[in-house]
Amino acid sequence: MKTDKILIILPAYNEEESIGRIIDDIKKQLPSIDILVVNDGSLDSTSKVAKDKGVFVIDLLYNLGIGAAMQTGYKFAKEEDYDIAIQCDADGQHPAYQIKNLLNPLLENRADIVIGSRFLRKLGYRSSIPRQIGIILFSNLLSFITKTKVTDVTCGFRALNRRAINSFSIYYPCDYPEVEALLLAHQEGLKITEVPVRIYGRKLGNSSIGFLSSFYYTIKVFLAVFIDLFETIPYKKEKL
Repeated sequence: MKTDKILIILPAYNEEESIGRIIDDIKKQLPSIDILVVNDGSLDSTSKVAKDKGVFVIDLLYNLGIGAAMQTGYKFAKEEDYDIAIQCDADGQHPAYQIKNLLNPLLENRADIVIGSRFLRKLGYRSSIPRQIGIILFSNLLSFITKTKVTDVTCGFRALNRRAINSFSIYYPCDYPEVEALLLAHQEGLKITEVPVRIYGRKLGNSSIGFLSSFYYTIKVFLAVFIDLFETIPYKKEKL
């Protein structure tokens, strides 16, 4: 960690109640790591709170969604020559002390992308039944496609090396991107692995995926994965 340039990307939409605490926690645990808040068109004081904490902030003019926010972060990481980029939620579900668990496989050159898995160990994580169904469905589907066992493909707590950063800075799925991004990474020849992490439930604000939208999410992501199986990455990049 002393020789690698590392960036933590916090995509945030209306997270004024939690963003300051998250930044403070990261700085306490990892004082040498840079932080970028991508303010995704928030209507509250998310941007001001982040700027007052002295971190990098990019303000998107409109709420473009998690995919656009993360691609903005990856573009920043590429342009600023970071070796590693780490995606964390801005709502407090991803505790800062767990970040080091994501870094080891990258620092040891054992993977290009490291996913924090809530299910490699029984750490007490619970989610709604529709979400559980989606997680199981997509984890099994991606495991079959990639020939690599993955247990938590929907988790947004993940870390990428320079090669993966470059790829995602060029093209990244727009809506509900976590599952589709891993398929695209596999098609690019990137190596994916998981490490066990503890995830907390959201304490402040509301999740963007409710009970009914979980079913919509499952159908939409399944269709996106199916299309990607027949559409190559170069074709996508040529459209940009």
